[in-house]
Amino acid sequence: MKRRFDIGFLGGGQLARMSIQAAQRMGLRCLSLDPGDDTPASQIAANIRGELHDSDKIAEVLRRCDRVTLENEFILSDHIDEAFEIAQVDESILTPGCRSLHLIQDKLRQRQALARHGVPTPKAVELEGEGEAAVEQIGFPMVLKARFGGYDGKGTRYAKTYEDLIKLRPLWAEGGWLSEQFVPFVRELAVMVYLGPQGAGCFPAMETIQTDHVCDLVFPSGVDASEIALAAVEAVEGNGLYGVELFELPDGSFEVNEIAPRPHNTGHYTLDWGGVSQFEQHVRLVMGWPVSTPTGIDTCMANLLGHQPSGYHVDAIGAALAEPGVHFHWYGKAVAKPGRKMGHLNAVGPDCRARAVKARERFYEAWIRA
Repeated sequence: MKRRFDIGFLGGGQLARMSIQAAQRMGLRCLSLDPGDDTPASQIAANIRGELHDSDKIAEVLRRCDRVTLENEFILSDHIDEAFEIAQVDESILTPGCRSLHLIQDKLRQRQALARHGVPTPKAVELEGEGEAAVEQIGFPMVLKARFGGYDGKGTRYAKTYEDLIKLRPLWAEGGWLSEQFVPFVRELAVMVYLGPQGAGCFPAMETIQTDHVCDLVFPSGVDASEIALAAVEAVEGNGLYGVELFELPDGSFEVNEIAPRPHNTGHYTLDWGGVSQFEQHVRLVMGWPVSTPTGIDTCMANLLGHQPSGYHVDAIGAALAEPGVHFHWYGKAVAKPGRKMGHLNAVGPDCRARAVKARERFYEAWIRA
């Protein structure tokens, strides 16, 4: 008889790895599904090798685990529905549920759900034909987005004029794209939201700095965006842990940009802030256990991105830790591709942003070979 597990993770990257680490501290047995041989999650727990769109492999995870959750929202809900049919287990073991995933993974459907519930969010329409509806209802400048699968700026384009829109037509002519309003925001924020039978609430609103569409720094924002963040998760029938990205407008109001039904890069600061981490909260929600009220001290997270050529990262860790109050996290990815998220560091306490930047500079100087 095959071994049973407490939690199964659909995906084996760094988010699964850090969630598994939180689960293992509480004595839980974890299993991940991932197409790779040497993944961040498989280095620390049992795994099944398989494609994330393979319903039979997903069904194997469903059969072998008491609870199941997602590392990302890109596994089509149709594949998961089919896997439940194959496995013949109750859909209640999945967090978040299939319905919430269905609403979120199509960005147009997500926008429509938010609008139906009165949650401020950019207006969006399907891109089709010659783009007439987009021009009439959205106007210029407009943002073009792939409805499925885009992240870190992938699947996003901008059109300032009709000529720009037509030049981009080869991308969207076959369907699967939307057009939405361009938002002249002051800054970007992110809030981790938890919602379930055990309770509901939010981690603090954090300011995020993006570089080349990739999250660079995360630090305290000094504002409260919990009301709109929680309303956004309720609008997509949320159950579990969600990352909500927002725009802050010049008048101090907020609009929801995107929602992710899982732990999020912008919540990594919670690993060292002194309170419950997003990963422990995620495990609690998945297991149906009581949640913890989030509280901690000021912390700044700085992402560590891949560079080529580079040296052995272990030789450079000491350079980062020379800055007081810094904690280092590495994901165990096999190749440090340029721009790939390889790890992060957290600086805790006063002047955390400046110290995080300084520690990262020291790490890069020691790690990157000219």
